[in-house]
Amino acid sequence: MAFARTAFVATGIMLLLSLAAYAQNTNPSNNPPETATPAPDAGKPEMTAEERGEKQARKACKVQICNILAAKDPQGDDVACDVVKTWREQDITKMLGGRFTWTWGKAVCQSKLEVKREALVKAMTEANYDVVLPEQKVRCTLAQKSEGEPYAVEVSIAPKVAFENGKAVSATLNWGEAKAPMLAYALIYAGAGLDNSANILGPEVTRMVNEFTTKKCAKLKDDLPSSTGN
Repeated sequence: MAFARTAFVATGIMLLLSLAAYAQNTNPSNNPPETATPAPDAGKPEMTAEERGEKQARKACKVQICNILAAKDPQGDDVACDVVKTWREQDITKMLGGRFTWTWGKAVCQSKLEVKREALVKAMTEANYDVVLPEQKVRCTLAQKSEGEPYAVEVSIAPKVAFENGKAVSATLNWGEAKAPMLAYALIYAGAGLDNSANILGPEVTRMVNEFTTKKCAKLKDDLPSSTGN
């Protein structure tokens, strides 16, 4: 059982590294969000130019999605975003909260998010609607702390999210093919199988979708073309 839990976390963390890019607060200043109390990593280095570029690209994708949700107009371009997120080692360690030992350095995760515009509109306007995404590939390179080539991992998912009256009520990730070095492949395979059978990540994905469509989109209201009449 301990092996199964470890396998699940090892697999889930690679997915969440990419999904969390959509669940983060958008901060136009490109600086880390302010906190009410002193942050323990307040002295961490500022974003690099590459990280700032990644963040701006993610924001553009969020604006596109939120604008479709707000306008509810099925006519127009579908969503097709290249999402890249660099996670620093200290950020990953903090996110894991001691549940799993991160043995690598920084992680760079990328995926192409593709969603039909009409599907997003129907999810917001119909009483019951399932958004079924085409297969999405998530690729992560994990830097080694010692010298050597980055550790490359690729997994595919075909997410399905069920909506009722504009709110996500359930989700499944539907893990598919995985590619990874032999040392990691067994963990990924076991973790994907566990989630496919028990849908452990489904409730978290459902929560993240609802948070994005409400709180996150609300923070981007002034940036939406539909709110300015453009």
